[in-house]
Amino acid sequence: MSEARDWLTEGLPHIWLPYTQMATAATPLAVVASQGVRLRLADGRELIDGISSWWTACHGYSHPHIRAAVEQQLASLPHVMFAGLVHEPALRLAQRLAALLPGDLERVFFTESGSVAVEVALKMAIQYWRNKGQAGKQRIVHFRHAYHGDTFATMALCDPEEGMHALFAGTMPDQLMAELPGDETMRRAFDLLLETHAERLAAVIVEPLVQGAGGMKMHDAQTLAFIAEACARHKVLLIADEIMTGFGRTGRMFACDEAGVVPDIICLSKALTGGTLPLAATVARRHVFEGFLSDDPAAALMHGPTYMANALACAAANASLDLFEREPRLAQVTAIEAQLAAELAPCRELAGVVDVRVKGAIGAVELSGNIDLKQLRLRFAEFGVWVRPFGNVVYLMPPFIIAAAELATLTAAVSRVLTERADALKGMPAWTQY
Repeated sequence: MSEARDWLTEGLPHIWLPYTQMATAATPLAVVASQGVRLRLADGRELIDGISSWWTACHGYSHPHIRAAVEQQLASLPHVMFAGLVHEPALRLAQRLAALLPGDLERVFFTESGSVAVEVALKMAIQYWRNKGQAGKQRIVHFRHAYHGDTFATMALCDPEEGMHALFAGTMPDQLMAELPGDETMRRAFDLLLETHAERLAAVIVEPLVQGAGGMKMHDAQTLAFIAEACARHKVLLIADEIMTGFGRTGRMFACDEAGVVPDIICLSKALTGGTLPLAATVARRHVFEGFLSDDPAAALMHGPTYMANALACAAANASLDLFEREPRLAQVTAIEAQLAAELAPCRELAGVVDVRVKGAIGAVELSGNIDLKQLRLRFAEFGVWVRPFGNVVYLMPPFIIAAAELATLTAAVSRVLTERADALKGMPAWTQY
């Protein structure tokens, strides 16, 4: 315990935490081990992880098959540059992803993070048209409530009203925001937008079925199919950002599968390695890749991260795909969906709750009013769960291996904490004012 206090107290003054106002930040919880769906803290407590470490740990923590694959790879080839050299884990993974993805999504460009995977997709889309002699097609359409990353190009594709990136307004590329075309009026407006700007549009980017960090907003397969059809009709590329939804989270291996959509480019990350190591992929259809084939060196895609296709990460990703083949992951997601729907439904009746939404292994409770996120997070930890609300949403995205009793502990904690908040909003005694 003294050693834990030493590294914590001595190290915290030198760390800058993400999405945190450091002047008023609560002391972060110190984690010393993880196993299955549980995090063990330095003070001896265990928390059930309700959000899979930002939606990555789909198989839970420390799965022996992934651990063994990484250990074996570490002993032979941890990393080698991916320029002029290749290695087996990356080529096997690329082949397997191409076989899993719909249609002819078959050319895989590896990076290390979701934001960079989206950046690469944008470069692909814009340069594709430039290589075809249509250099004017360089703007991107994105949707309200979208989130695609924190780099400058990806910030420009996020909802400007969400506030996360408002500080940088005026410094980012100017893109076009649309409403998700969920009804006939919005479909006509979206179609008119593409028709009006088609000559300067390179692509439309969408988070299929579920918009993640923008508020866990959900739309149906018909909406996604309409977006794909409109893009094809107006000769605009479609980029599917499946960084959050990919690898089973919505109930299909990829969210696009539910709508029968084959995007021109798809972005993958998060659960790609089962939450073990950083890895991302931008995968293009055959016609997009062929748009870069030329005798002109300037027509090549000029991008190459230092740790591109890291062998350890690729080994972990291959092991993760093994688990999707061997174990009933999608069936587990179906069971999680049913339990989330049943056990979160009573939250709809609470004061301060706007909506409850469930899709696959995603459950979201949208709140109204002033929300003290720091107090909510601390209260959840007191109930033995790790739940990290953001904005106005309390959400659960547990590992797929979670047992029904463990999931019930998570949903009960959400119900209890939000009931306390509802009582406080009504002026009744509560442990704190949220």
